[in-house]
Amino acid sequence: MSLANVVVIGAQWGDEGKGKITDLLSRSADVVVRYQGGVNAGHTIVVDDRVLKLHLIPSGILYADTTCLIGSGTVVDPKVMLGELDMLLGYGIDVAGLKLASTAHVTMPYHRLLDLAMEQRRGDRRIGTTGRGIGPTYADKSERNGIRVLDLLDASRLRDRLSGPLAEKNELLQKVYGLEPLDADAVIEEYAGYGQRLAPHVVDCTRTIHEAARARKNILFEGAQGTLLDLDHGTYPFVTSSNPVSGGACIGAGVGPTLIDRVIGVAKAYTTRVGEGPFPTELGGSLNDHLCDRGGEFGTTTGRRRRCGWFDGVIGRYAVQVNGLDCLAITKLDVLDELDEIQVCVAYDLDGERIDYFPSSSEDFARCRPIFVTLPGWQCSTADCRKLDDLPATARSYLRFLAELMEVPIAIVSLGAQRDQTIVVEDPIHGPKRALLSA
Repeated sequence: MSLANVVVIGAQWGDEGKGKITDLLSRSADVVVRYQGGVNAGHTIVVDDRVLKLHLIPSGILYADTTCLIGSGTVVDPKVMLGELDMLLGYGIDVAGLKLASTAHVTMPYHRLLDLAMEQRRGDRRIGTTGRGIGPTYADKSERNGIRVLDLLDASRLRDRLSGPLAEKNELLQKVYGLEPLDADAVIEEYAGYGQRLAPHVVDCTRTIHEAARARKNILFEGAQGTLLDLDHGTYPFVTSSNPVSGGACIGAGVGPTLIDRVIGVAKAYTTRVGEGPFPTELGGSLNDHLCDRGGEFGTTTGRRRRCGWFDGVIGRYAVQVNGLDCLAITKLDVLDELDEIQVCVAYDLDGERIDYFPSSSEDFARCRPIFVTLPGWQCSTADCRKLDDLPATARSYLRFLAELMEVPIAIVSLGAQRDQTIVVEDPIHGPKRALLSA
């Protein structure tokens, strides 16, 4: 049986159902690595009618003997992480396999305060952040002014490391945003306490991964958000503060690209977006409400109602290119079950010119109008389908159309939130490097 180290990527604007796909693939993985983002991400996993919402801890924690590593490229809110740990322990789930990179940066209380204050000040130019302090944490990291997990393990070191940044942030909070300053002693006591609880889980990220690789273990790299929210390759400035694309796995986990064997992209059978920014295929009215309600399109982290639209093949092809996708997982196909017609965007009209590529300028992207192909719906339930042949012929045709449009085969089809509501055409970890549902 062949082995593979796999990266799971969101191929749209996030919220594609990566949590379920990661959970599915974690059954075959020895190590699951979360390599970027923070508590601005959210995965909802449904296990035996029990809904688990995770923001930092990889869903692989639900499997015994699986090591789950929160990598160096993440930013960690220790209060949220410990809350997740307590929730899992409350369900009787063993968390001994959870590991946290000593070099991951920490979201401090001033990061959250500044995130909310800056977003409010932007007014009509707001980005639509989650307000969880992610951007300011990454900004401090880039300015070499950040606090890392290893700093929480020693109260005296934390006090020394925090003295400069906290004085600077307090001045900002007071003089620029009119907010109350933070008490240094209280912050140090609180976060040193978090450090004591987290200490048993803290490891050297890169060494842990490479020891697993030398032992020929299967490693699954899990990104947060989606390709179009990538800091460098997304719809800037309406993006996140890190790199969800596959190349980010190398940086955030501390591995070279030759360690990665496969990259699987996760895309909904339609498209959603949370927050601000252009969205060419966005729907309004009853169709938007239908997709939102049937798909349960509310953010795991914020609870915000997601914007819904038809499948966008242009951004899909772009995701294939920038990530090097070699197979796809299509999720929420069942949400389309009741529709008599389904539209798919195959190109854009930009100021009267037909284009089939993703514009680098958000201003140009905002002027793009979708060019659609209309396909027939199947108007029957797919929720109980477990093999490709169980699907209605028009549903199979729809999937083949998406595979042809994105020029990459489909390995997995998800038809609901439950683990067993899945058609696995090919196991991307143990299967051969091919997928059967293709153009």
